[in-house]
Amino acid sequence: MTGASDFSQGAAFVRGEYVPIGQACVPITDWGFLRSDATYDVVTVWEGAFFRLDAHLDRFLASCARFRLDPGRSRDQITAVLERCVSLAGLRRSYVEMIVTRGQPPWGSRDPRQAVNQFYAFAVPYVWIANDEQRQRGLHLRISDVQRIPAASVDPRAKNYHWNDLTMGLLGALGAGADTVVLTDAAGNVVEGPGFNVFAVTGGRLVTPGEGVLEGVTRRTVLEMAQALGIPSEVRALPASEARSAQEVFLSTSGGGVLPVTRIDGQPVANGEVGPFTRQLAKTYWEWHADARYSTPVRYG
Repeated sequence: MTGASDFSQGAAFVRGEYVPIGQACVPITDWGFLRSDATYDVVTVWEGAFFRLDAHLDRFLASCARFRLDPGRSRDQITAVLERCVSLAGLRRSYVEMIVTRGQPPWGSRDPRQAVNQFYAFAVPYVWIANDEQRQRGLHLRISDVQRIPAASVDPRAKNYHWNDLTMGLLGALGAGADTVVLTDAAGNVVEGPGFNVFAVTGGRLVTPGEGVLEGVTRRTVLEMAQALGIPSEVRALPASEARSAQEVFLSTSGGGVLPVTRIDGQPVANGEVGPFTRQLAKTYWEWHADARYSTPVRYG
């Protein structure tokens, strides 16, 4: 790192050094690249403070343990790296990612135990997975016939880059004129989409899938908000047919919080307008960012 480095577009931590985001790279021989053999987590910074940093660190370290990866750093050390990336970039609103890759074993070895795991991190300006227009009118969602990788094969509770099923489903949805996609399991239940969990309002209750999904921190926040607001909720299987006939549908993600869905497979959800539960939860989500229980201020400079 040099004093002349330009971090205005973001900053990254790569093999012990802080570099501008445009210079961040992973060796092509790292199994994180060659085999998607890695885990990661994303925490956001809003108005100069991390939101639910402890929850993201908990999940990140649990994912590392699940995939037998070692970040080589303590929680405090990981936090210091993330904070430094944000501070170098001077970002008040940021998307901050931490990653551990398998690394590379000796040439010719197929034994993952012989690889030296690598820790990376970066901070870039806050990422919205829905633009302003989509957030106002509601997203158009397609329920794909592409099945999510079964949990018995890749545990979705450990955050991973096994996204080919999500990518193919998304390509199909975009080709059909939708904004995004949600995949199903072998039983025809809605599970998750690329980077988000799904909620439906049915019979006056919030329902979100309980199996075959990443247990998102924003999903957890929505369930906690619902409890605080007196909104009944259920974590259970959500058949695609029930999602299509719901009174409201929305997505939960660190890339935007609570995002409304107003059309599914080309048909309006209820009256095709953003519903009251969705509006209330979206408002509360951003209010909770100012709550000291969930906020960890970034030390800039």
